Amino acid sequence: MFMLLTFIIKKEDKFWTAKCNEEDIFTQATSLDTLMANIKEAVELHFEDEIKEKKEKIQIVSLSQVEVGAVA
Repeated sequence: MFMLLTFIIKKEDKFWTAKCNEEDIFTQATSLDTLMANIKEAVELHFEDEIKEKKEKIQIVSLSQVEVGAVA
């Protein structure tokens, strides 16, 4: 059995933020690479019991918001 979690990722000022749609999970970081590691860690901590006891598999889907400017 596995669970699917989706995260909305946004760049807000100096920070990248990630908010889960299905659970109350939020994290932030100054780089996208660090944010992805933070998401994984936050999910592992949030579902620690399910992962250990039930051998639950969790899939993470991330959706990023990117700003596009005018092309010269």
